Amino acid sequence: MPRTNQCFPAYTLLFLFLLPCIFWGQEVHENSTRLVIPDGTPVKLRMVRTISSAHARTGDRLEFVVVKDVTVGGFTIIQAGTIASGSVLEVKGKRLLGIGGKVVIKLDSVKLITGDEVALQARKEIKGRSRSVLMLAEMMITGLFYLPAAPVFLLSPGRDSTVLKGTEVTAQINGDSVVETVKLLAGNADVSELREMIDFLPSRTLDGEGREGDMLNLIFIAKKDDLEGAFERAGWLKTDKSKPTIFWHLLQQRKHYTKLPMARLYVFGRAQDYSYALPDPTSIVARRHHLRIWRTDYEMDGAPIWVGAATHDVAIQIQMTRLRITHRIDPEVDAERDFVAANLADTRLIAHEEYLHCVDPVFAGETATGGTFYSDSRMLLMELHPEKAGNSDLRDASTLERGTSGGMVAINASR
Repeated sequence: MPRTNQCFPAYTLLFLFLLPCIFWGQEVHENSTRLVIPDGTPVKLRMVRTISSAHARTGDRLEFVVVKDVTVGGFTIIQAGTIASGSVLEVKGKRLLGIGGKVVIKLDSVKLITGDEVALQARKEIKGRSRSVLMLAEMMITGLFYLPAAPVFLLSPGRDSTVLKGTEVTAQINGDSVVETVKLLAGNADVSELREMIDFLPSRTLDGEGREGDMLNLIFIAKKDDLEGAFERAGWLKTDKSKPTIFWHLLQQRKHYTKLPMARLYVFGRAQDYSYALPDPTSIVARRHHLRIWRTDYEMDGAPIWVGAATHDVAIQIQMTRLRITHRIDPEVDAERDFVAANLADTRLIAHEEYLHCVDPVFAGETATGGTFYSDSRMLLMELHPEKAGNSDLRDASTLERGTSGGMVAINASR
């Protein structure tokens, strides 16, 4: 049987060669129009209002605000400022035997930038402080004088549990989700963490029961060691925290007690990370410059961003409504803000200073203990650098460009 040569046109061979590439390219194109949001993607949020075990009920609806853009694959899927929903999962009121209350909250869902809703998973438990140790001490002391009265202290309740406005919660997206990329925004790499921090920064501190207190008037950009080093070099003291230490120092030093403790105030649902004091040598207990500092969840050029509340204690006063001894502050809190800056400037560790306007201005208010104050509502930002021999590497403030919100005034760093 004779062999025959089967010839195929050149364009047919070319088509067969390119066919896999055509289908592969089509598959890539189709996949590129969809974005998979992986299970466990973190979402940073804060509580919108304060709740307490004294009033909250299981099932109560809660709101949280997203404080950082959530990006996946170069796209913003949830914008900062979006409101997420949650609920109260469990409530226990304060009880006898000094047992404190308890509140358990959980996150339920949040909307994507596309309008689609995704489930969240997170829970946070907050317990009220127990009085059991104090109750036992009261029973022992009373028993020394009149034993039959000692059991009365068993009726002492603990403290209510309070979840403060601004309390931080990190939730995770529950389960994979798929969205069309045409409905998303490209992630904005130009948004600085400093600007994002200021946009969602509370203007006031809170006490443990949710009352507004001192205004936040300082921002520091510094690594932990540099921040501590600058205040140590400027002569500031860390105040005592341990109750046995406080009691012992008070007995020993009395009016010369330079590390007299400060009350705890709260930002982001947390007490201050640092309590610094600069006592007046002529009246150590009654008069002192003092400052509380909180670390934020933001950074600038790899250095953490901190916020502070500075006030000047000028006298001791008795708060009759709560039978408590407190300090009266100088109502001109801007002067104390600028004092801290001038004091740190003497260390020559400030690389940059500028005033920033608060998103929620505070021109007048009262502290948590009832003291009045007034302000121009500006915060003073200070960027600190490590101590170096000769301090010859100070940067000119005018050369620094920061992606912060408008309305800022740069000032001389060598003040």
